[in-house]
Amino acid sequence: MSRAFVKESDDDLAAGELPERPLAAHPNYVTPRGLEQLQSRVRELQEKHERLSALSAEDSAAKQQLREVERDQRYFNAQLERAVVVDPAGQPQDEVHFGAIVEIADEDGKAHRFSIVGDDEADVAGGKISWASPLAAAMMGARVGDTVKWRRPAGETEVEIVEIRYPEKA
Repeated sequence: MSRAFVKESDDDLAAGELPERPLAAHPNYVTPRGLEQLQSRVRELQEKHERLSALSAEDSAAKQQLREVERDQRYFNAQLERAVVVDPAGQPQDEVHFGAIVEIADEDGKAHRFSIVGDDEADVAGGKISWASPLAAAMMGARVGDTVKWRRPAGETEVEIVEIRYPEKA
C-alpha cells in the first residue's frame, strides 16, 4: 500500500520532529560534583519516565513529554558513560587547569571570576564556564600575572590572570 494512503497521527509527526541532544566530540571531563549532578539527573529522569509512562496511554501531552524524557535519558546516560572525573585537588596549583577558580581582569581592569568545569556543569551566569570554551582554552596553563588572548565572537581581547585557586573539596 502506498504511504500516501496511510494516515499518520499528530503524535507520530511530533515524534519525528524531536532531535537528539548532540554529544560533544571532546572528552566529557567532570568534577566530582559534576559526576554527582549527572547521576542525580539520570535518577530524576528515570522517576519522571515512570510517572509519565503511566499517563501516556491516554494523554498525548504526556506522550510527548515521555519522548522528551527518553531523549534526555539517552543524552545523560551517554554523558555519564563518557564521564572522566578530574579531581581539581590533583591539578598544579599555580597554573590554570580543569577545576580552577580563576579571577581575570579585562582590558578595562574590571575583575571577573570563573570556575572551569565540565560541559554539563557550565553556567555562565553562575560563573562556571566549560573547559572547552574559548575563554577557558585561552587560560589553560597560564599563571598569575600572565596575559592571554581571548578569541570571542565580538573580537579578540586580552585578559590578565589575577588569581588562581582550586576548591578545597570539589
